[in-house]
Amino acid sequence: MSEQLSKTAITPANHPAPPAKYSPGVRKGNILQVAGQVGFGPAAAGQAPAPVGPGLREQTLQTLANVKAVLDEGGARWEDVLMIRVYLTDTAHFAEFNEIYDDYFADLAGPPAARTTVYVGLPAGLLVEIDALAVLG
Repeated sequence: MSEQLSKTAITPANHPAPPAKYSPGVRKGNILQVAGQVGFGPAAAGQAPAPVGPGLREQTLQTLANVKAVLDEGGARWEDVLMIRVYLTDTAHFAEFNEIYDDYFADLAGPPAARTTVYVGLPAGLLVEIDALAVLG
């Protein structure tokens, strides 16, 4: 009989609260799935989260910071990420997003993660969402 691996919710301190019943990240064994993160900064007590700014750059950098916070809390690093999915609201943002993304990961050790980019509708004011899958150990 095989040993059952427990599933653990990963929620960094001061992380924006999800708008529904889901975890910012879930770890089972050596697999960590980071839920889709957006460019919300930490919300003040009693206030709803809001985008950190109207532009793609500030939202992308905050979104990556939110993904990294879940990775860190779950014991992972960017080097452990196998897959990143990017959701953009505007096809015209693709080239600018790639520049921001390439700059952000310029010092990454080892090969970059696989990546898929799709175009979606997001709540008003949001331009980008990113999720990630990491394998540890």
